[in-house]
Amino acid sequence: MTRRRPRLAVWKFTSCDGCQLSLLDCEDELLTLDRHIDIAYFMEATSRAEPGPYDLSLVEGSISTPEQLEQIVRIRDQSRVVVAIGACATSGGLQALRNFADIDEMTRVVYASPAHIQTLSCSTPISQHIAVDFELQGCPISKTQLLEVLGAFLRGERPVLPTYSVCVECKLQGVLCLSVSQGRTCLGPITQAGCGALCPRYDRGCFGCYGPKELSQPRALGEFVKAQHKVSDRDWVRWLRSYQAGASEFAKESERHEKDR
Repeated sequence: MTRRRPRLAVWKFTSCDGCQLSLLDCEDELLTLDRHIDIAYFMEATSRAEPGPYDLSLVEGSISTPEQLEQIVRIRDQSRVVVAIGACATSGGLQALRNFADIDEMTRVVYASPAHIQTLSCSTPISQHIAVDFELQGCPISKTQLLEVLGAFLRGERPVLPTYSVCVECKLQGVLCLSVSQGRTCLGPITQAGCGALCPRYDRGCFGCYGPKELSQPRALGEFVKAQHKVSDRDWVRWLRSYQAGASEFAKESERHEKDR
């Protein structure tokens, strides 16, 4: 008897589509996956849209509109396993910058007819609204890590991903510490690995694309950066409010600095 292949659905909320493209970038690996997974819903790649239920749903993007609040609940009801992929889905993404501002004022400035805009005051991660089985961080996510997540799902296991910092990846790549050797601001010590130290390899400090690592200590790093590199409170807040602006550890530290100024 032929065994039924698990049904995969890929969803998009407020985002740039970059994490979905990471799946398409798998290319040759997709041919192998296609023998084991039935892609039932993936509008980025095909116009075919099959109804649920689904065995696995990959969800990209943050929740930022009333309509999305309703849709994410339906997706949870239709899915056996839900994995949030990317910075937007796991922490609110760049659009979480709205969380620190007056959304009504921003809407008036940006749109000619703000009365037609229906949006939420905050951009929030998927886990704030439904139970999420796993979160895959990154902006965008790593193709290699995504394949690990999909492979673990097929094996009935939990994915094995790094929990150490980008600093470890710098050491593995033979990259000199930019903070020590060049006096540059870098979020590597408090950022989860996954990018292969991409920015430091090109002499740019880490911007925290993969979000806070386990036991992240942004306050301690901030004190070091301000003392050693003469970075202002305002500039330190700007570093924290980037790709992972809504990540709890980064958001709390940036708000603390605003209050202390």
